[in-house]
Amino acid sequence: MPVLRAFLPILDEETMEHTTAENAYGIGALINNHDPLSHTVLIILAIMSFGSWYIILNKLWDQHKVASSFKRVEKTFWTAPSLKDGASSLKKGDPYRAIVEEGLRAASHHDGRLTDRIDLHEWIGLSLQRSVANVNSTLQNGLGFLATVGSTAPFVGLFGTVVGIIKALIAIGVSGQPSIDRVAGPVGEALIMTALGLVAAVPAVLGYNWLVGRNKDLQTDLRDFTADVQAYLVGGARGGSGTETGRPVAAPAAAAGK
Repeated sequence: MPVLRAFLPILDEETMEHTTAENAYGIGALINNHDPLSHTVLIILAIMSFGSWYIILNKLWDQHKVASSFKRVEKTFWTAPSLKDGASSLKKGDPYRAIVEEGLRAASHHDGRLTDRIDLHEWIGLSLQRSVANVNSTLQNGLGFLATVGSTAPFVGLFGTVVGIIKALIAIGVSGQPSIDRVAGPVGEALIMTALGLVAAVPAVLGYNWLVGRNKDLQTDLRDFTADVQAYLVGGARGGSGTETGRPVAAPAAAAGK
């Protein structure tokens, strides 16, 4: 036991030296080196990663606002005496308010040479579809970036790894000393690029799939609401369920905004 205790400080020093040697080939060394190509790959991966997280958080907030707006619509909108009053009860910039206002404009401006050959039902439907398309476009903005990062970030990291390994092998060949310490360090440092590529790609893919699934639920709510508004503007009732909400059935189309 005394002999082992005497060797413990030596073992600790060797462990610290070994750890320091390993850290010399870590991310810090990769950042501190003077290779412009490695720095370029790191910057690209960093932009991909931060951009993905920004889009994921931003889209979650947009989806939360639309979902909260739908809950307010279900509670207060259909109890209003008219669509105009119901739209006024919603906040400015609310997507559901924009849909209702677009429907009211379409119902009150069904005239002119371009619209006299389109019946009222179809004209209102086209106007509402344009409004819903604008909301869906806002919800889908940025998802293309997530899909791009998810499909390309691993290859960007792999590119940095391949280039790093080639440079390490060239350096070993020039030096003429193919020892394990000369091979393991540079190759391990190059493989960090692949790991960083996966770190950027995996959250982007998971976030993309999650956001797309949530968007489908929100689009279903928007589609149902739009159908109810169209039915009310044309027939004066909410898609066959207007009397179930306690809201009095109003006059169709022209009288809906009064």
